[in-house]
Amino acid sequence: MEKIKRAINDSAAARWGILILVGFILSVNYYFYDAFSTLKDMLTREFNLTNTDYGLFVSFYSIPNTFLLMAVIGGIILDKLGIRRTGFTFVFFMAFGAFLTAYGMSEAYRNGGIGYAFMQSFLPDYSPELKMMLLGRFFFGLGAETSIVVMSKILVKWFKGKDLALAFGLKVGFARLGTFAALQVSPVLAKGGEQLNTAIWFAAILVAIGLLAFIVYMMFDIKLDKQTEQTSKVTDNKRFQVKDVLDILTNRAYLFIALLCVTFYSAVFPFMAYAPDFFFHKFGMSYEKSGQIASLLPLGTMIFTPIFGFFIDRKGKAATAMIFGSLALVMIHLSFAFTNIPPYAPMVLLGIAFSLVPAAMWPTMVKLVDEKEIGTAYGLMYSIQNLGLWGVPLLAGIILDKTNPGNPDTLNYTPVILMFVALGFAGLLFALLLKREDKRGGYGVELPLNKRPGKA
Repeated sequence: MEKIKRAINDSAAARWGILILVGFILSVNYYFYDAFSTLKDMLTREFNLTNTDYGLFVSFYSIPNTFLLMAVIGGIILDKLGIRRTGFTFVFFMAFGAFLTAYGMSEAYRNGGIGYAFMQSFLPDYSPELKMMLLGRFFFGLGAETSIVVMSKILVKWFKGKDLALAFGLKVGFARLGTFAALQVSPVLAKGGEQLNTAIWFAAILVAIGLLAFIVYMMFDIKLDKQTEQTSKVTDNKRFQVKDVLDILTNRAYLFIALLCVTFYSAVFPFMAYAPDFFFHKFGMSYEKSGQIASLLPLGTMIFTPIFGFFIDRKGKAATAMIFGSLALVMIHLSFAFTNIPPYAPMVLLGIAFSLVPAAMWPTMVKLVDEKEIGTAYGLMYSIQNLGLWGVPLLAGIILDKTNPGNPDTLNYTPVILMFVALGFAGLLFALLLKREDKRGGYGVELPLNKRPGKA
């Protein structure tokens, strides 16, 4: 009897090895994104930035994905050209942007290096340093978001039908590991501002190592494609049409999950960009201590997201998990706004809330769209998410400046936190609407991930 050939993704060791490789790339992505939150006060002092300037720096990450729709375009490119070419291109942009950002803060640039005179020649209200930092942040965001879409499709390719929600949960855990490391390590490397460049260049070099890790992944992807007799392109001959995007957008369940994504994430990621500064001003903690407390959120998600993913794989209840996660988010931000409860426990609870929603939301996408459109669907969702990640940090900086005229020694963060409460309420509403739409449309969102409606 002829032995049936097994593809490399049939091996559990190979699948989990790929997950670790993908997880590392995500970790360095998130490390660089979050490395600046504990450096906010040092950056504003060193480069004479306002709170609005800092908010602009954080939000510039999302401009290519919000206004140029690059995450959508990246998803379409991914569905047409495949994982390898798309992934390498956008992970390269991510590394290039990280180095540009670090260069804009370096002594070599500030002493008249390449590009300094040009950046000084326009928009005099903004310093040449800030303009180069914004350019770097732009390219980093251009690459980072589409690279996350690529990593999602990699997991679908290797894990579909094989613990996909657990894989997505661990993927989120790796991303939070990057955030945790950034919050812990970045202020230590910076030494109160004395070694600010060291902290920033360390983050940029990590992203470059992530590019090398993706090149390693490409070799495994080639082997899998050969074994399964696929190309890196879409397996059928159907060409992409604009109608494909319109079909996705007319799916109300998809719209509700995308709107939940943008409101929920806008109440978490922008908050994390300000959290160490918030703890410094409200509780009088040092920036190193504030960074350690803020890192309790990614620590919680590293632990709980895989657990919730494992549960959703086997028991379902994804919409219910999103409802509970959104409700917890609202309650935690209310406690930050109106109580003086030390932030330790609330940050752990926020980590649990931030585990429930992503663990349920991202793998659920395979029930809402066809696999040939999964890259487009994820890309579209990331672009919608980036609308919030662009606008909310900038709005938070503006609110801080408006409600704290003269930039006093102690900033009042309550109006900013109330903005996060409102976003949390909106996310809760969309989670409830998703559950109702699932009952109407029979998508199977509440079923275990490997079950479809009508199957026993």
